[in-house]
Amino acid sequence: MLKKCILGIVIFVFVCSIQINCTYALTPASGLVYQGIDVSNWQGYINYEEVRNAGIQIVYIKASQGTNIKDAYFDINYENAKANGLHVGFYHFLTATNTEEAIKEANFFASVISGKTPDCKLVLDYETFGGAGRQEINSIARTFMERTEELTKKQIILYSDLSNARNTFDTSLAEDYGLWIAYYENRNNLINIETSWNTYIGIQYTDRGNVNGINGNVDRDLYTEEIFLGETSEIPNNSGNTSPTNTESIEYIIKSGDTLSAIARRYGTTVQELVDINHIQNPDLIYPGEKLRIFTNSSIPGNEERGTGSITYIVKRGNTLSQIARTYNVSVEHIVELNDIENPNLIYPGEKLRITESNVTQLSPIDDTIEVYYVVKNGDTLNGIARKFGITLNEILQYNNIPNPNLIFPGQTIKIV
Repeated sequence: MLKKCILGIVIFVFVCSIQINCTYALTPASGLVYQGIDVSNWQGYINYEEVRNAGIQIVYIKASQGTNIKDAYFDINYENAKANGLHVGFYHFLTATNTEEAIKEANFFASVISGKTPDCKLVLDYETFGGAGRQEINSIARTFMERTEELTKKQIILYSDLSNARNTFDTSLAEDYGLWIAYYENRNNLINIETSWNTYIGIQYTDRGNVNGINGNVDRDLYTEEIFLGETSEIPNNSGNTSPTNTESIEYIIKSGDTLSAIARRYGTTVQELVDINHIQNPDLIYPGEKLRIFTNSSIPGNEERGTGSITYIVKRGNTLSQIARTYNVSVEHIVELNDIENPNLIYPGEKLRITESNVTQLSPIDDTIEVYYVVKNGDTLNGIARKFGITLNEILQYNNIPNPNLIFPGQTIKIV
């Protein structure tokens, strides 16, 4: 009788353990021991020495989006992160709506990261689906990932939020590719949630992180050792698979009479960014003939903030004023007048154009003698507004007597110049 009871208990425990393993479906693949961040052009210039000293070990860098957008800060983020001994990985933001577009985007991603040496697995960031059904979404994801691995000879994983990991991506995809999950609540809760994956190798646990060396918020992550590539080697040259990107930096040669503030306004950046990127010791001391590195795509078509306010557009090769005017539903005359353009048929790649919408508080060309105001929109930050208008945060604080730079409100009017 006793033996039967013991046997019954053993069987009961065994069955329960199976049930528990099925229910407690999402756990780390191993210990979450690596501190990380993921970054893009939204963070601006990053001091990676301070980031490293803050305890960050891994940085995932946005490389590309769609078929022709290279992140403006990709190269300098890679160079400086590597120079400071951080482990790096690259991600692509997918916008494809079919498998043909997925192949083109994979080609483009591979071309952008050609010649670089990542330490961590590549990542597909796929979170907007354009009305595609579940089967098509999984087909698009698999097509992109297979093509990327074919071109780069590197493993790739998927970044997903919990909802899509449960309801959108299927188990066959989970069997072949690892998961980096975005989940901002207590991660211990994940052991009670079933998804297509049983484990994850990275978790983005907040988008409001603060790290020394980075202005404003940054995504914070934890990773397991499975995030690393089995071998690290340079990604093969895939530049022949796609057309050149439209998001490059330019080299500017200082002319007599130039000042950093004037150059910053012209190219839609800030004095501090020019100082940081070019390692300038004294911002008031620059010389004719010196070369400056300037990012030329601080605003990318499709990523501008529309509504009350001003859009800064950076001219790209092949642009015309009539084309730009049509894109933003304004007249050529509007752009000409606002930017003091002498010859509408003569604009240059890298040139900054201000385009204001009909409900802006005040329209004005860039002129230090004219006061310009900006109406705060939902989601605005003072740092973002400063970058948009090519001035410093301190200038905005000084002009507006703002006691708390982290506290501004939609509808508030900010003096720019």
